[in-house]
Amino acid sequence: MTENQNRLNESECDVILRNPHISSMTEDVLYHLSLSSGSHDLQQMFGDVKFVCMGGTPKRMEGFANFIQKELNIKLPTGTVLDDISKRSYRYSMYKIGPVLSISHGMGIPSLSIMLHEVIKLMYHAKCKDVIFIRLGTCGGIGLPGGTLVVTESVVDGLLRPYLEMHVLGKTIKRPAVLDKELAGELVAVGKEKLPDYNIVMGTTMCTYDFYEGQGRLDGAFCDYKEEDKLMHLEVLCKEGIKNIEMESLAFAAMCSYAKIKGAVVCVTLLNRLHGDQVSVPKSKLEEWQHRPQELAAAFIKKRLNIR
Repeated sequence: MTENQNRLNESECDVILRNPHISSMTEDVLYHLSLSSGSHDLQQMFGDVKFVCMGGTPKRMEGFANFIQKELNIKLPTGTVLDDISKRSYRYSMYKIGPVLSISHGMGIPSLSIMLHEVIKLMYHAKCKDVIFIRLGTCGGIGLPGGTLVVTESVVDGLLRPYLEMHVLGKTIKRPAVLDKELAGELVAVGKEKLPDYNIVMGTTMCTYDFYEGQGRLDGAFCDYKEEDKLMHLEVLCKEGIKNIEMESLAFAAMCSYAKIKGAVVCVTLLNRLHGDQVSVPKSKLEEWQHRPQELAAAFIKKRLNIR
């Protein structure tokens, strides 16, 4: 099946589904989002979506939903509040605020990939055009102090390979993890203009499958290496231009690229990994730092929507 056969009419949607089986299904159940193409009018509900912003925890993305509502000055009908569209799934949270979707993706590649499969299909069924996906997260910095905003230019795995490796039907599949560099540059430019007090950098992100050993930490349940081994490895990463380490960007980049969706990753560093492993800053400072990616996303969205 050709690429054109795998997509809706160009005038209707520009999100690619590389799955010929979807078109022959009488109903597509987006199980983990508590939505369905049969029981919901997905085009009517989501057809105006232009920005899909996602982050790890339900609480954080609920906070972003309320924040972006105020930033865009969107008024809700009297007596109503923002509703978690996916609350009956007990998996993810999802809020719609005008042209913005705010969704939690859980922790790590498996959780994020499940959500992305269904959100990409949601955009397809809703016939969305020119949609942009932005992951808002936290990370460990490499040679960067806590509170630094890192806009990802390129992504590698723990072996510095720029692709997502999957096992499908007993075979290994490699999908390039590619992000839109023009979009990343625009985010940095917006940040430096609108958030001049924040340290904002662009560079390569390492995505791992584990928080402890996979990231060279010394404080997990298992550790078969010495501190000097860890520091030597982190120094190598620093020389290779790695700015930060997290656990979702590889799948995010690979899946957005495969679906022809422009994607960007914005993370805030919670510590400099060259100086330690544990996040020990006060809770108030941590919450302020975690809000910074949301501020950058809001500034970018307002610029795109010509809202001052």
